[in-house]
Amino acid sequence: MIRIAIVEDEQEYVQTLKSYLNRYETEHGLNFRIEIFSDGLDIISDYTSVYDIILLDIQMKHLNGMKTAEKIREFDEEVILIFITSSSQFALEGYMVDALGYVLKPVPYLSFSQILNKAIRKTEKRQETHYITIDVDGGTMRINLESVYYIESQLHHLLIHTEKGSYITPGPMKRMEETLKTYGFAKCHNAYLVSLMHVTGILQSHVLLSSGHKVPVSRARKRPFMDCLTDYLGG
Repeated sequence: MIRIAIVEDEQEYVQTLKSYLNRYETEHGLNFRIEIFSDGLDIISDYTSVYDIILLDIQMKHLNGMKTAEKIREFDEEVILIFITSSSQFALEGYMVDALGYVLKPVPYLSFSQILNKAIRKTEKRQETHYITIDVDGGTMRINLESVYYIESQLHHLLIHTEKGSYITPGPMKRMEETLKTYGFAKCHNAYLVSLMHVTGILQSHVLLSSGHKVPVSRARKRPFMDCLTDYLGG
């Protein structure tokens, strides 16, 4: 199942894009789940990082496609963005939001299917990667687990430290530990859950990470943590 959002305010093009997607499904034996939004405000008002591909009209009445893409990127760095536009002048701006590309109106099926081919290949490759989806202020965010260095418990919240910054999300550490234990994460302290793939060394009282962080290791957790690390490296 590939989830696709169409953000387009012209009903004629909504129907065209839907028919093209249905045709593509039939030709390639795929299964799409399609959602329609009539304006950029509609998709970002309660954005959740569940889409694989978003088809975005550039020129919309309330919030244009470029501004919409910028807001989406605040929550979702992985979703594939394809612009539907009546002018190629917006092509360069698309690089600012890491768009896959654009299709010019009136949209021909050949051009559409070619860029959709690229998007599908990218989606299939990405599905081999593991992600977590977390609640953040203003919506949800999808995070690549390979980018996570460690997770820190702060009262009733978790601070997730990644290659691209730190994100705060509500929830207990125990639930996160259960979710991630099969993905190479282990506790070195009651308040710290560490990605074993980023461990570069262990000092007497700290775990060293590839990011340069030093995370405290407790006396009670040191031996079980070392066992987890040995199993991970041996696996």
